Amino acid sequence: MDRRRQLIRRASDFLRTHAAEGVRIGRVSRAAGISERALRNAFYRDYGLSPKQYELRERLRAAHDALCDVKASDTVTAIASDHGFYELGRFASRYKDVFGESPSATLRTRRRERLSAG
Repeated sequence: MDRRRQLIRRASDFLRTHAAEGVRIGRVSRAAGISERALRNAFYRDYGLSPKQYELRERLRAAHDALCDVKASDTVTAIASDHGFYELGRFASRYKDVFGESPSATLRTRRRERLSAG
C-alpha cells in the first residue's frame, strides 16, 4: 500500500472511531500525519467526499446499524445522540435521504422482525 493510501486509511479509521465526537479536520489531519489541505484533496480523490461529508456518512451508517440491532429499550433519540446527532429533525431528514425511510420506521420494522422471530 502506498503512503497516500496509508494516510487516508489512518484518517478514515480515526474518523470512524471518533465519529460521534464531531471531530475537527485539524485533529484528523494531525492523527493521520498529513496537512489539512492534503487530507481534503486525498479524501476527494479517494472517496469523492470531503472529510466532513465522510464523517457524516459514517455516523449515519453507525446509527443505522444500531437501529437495525435494536434492543427493547432503545429509542431513536438515544441512538441518534449516541452517534453525535443532537438535532433530531436534521438527523431524521439526512437519515431518510440516505436510507429511504425514517429512523423510527427502521426501528419499528426491526422490532417487529425481532418479535416475530423470537
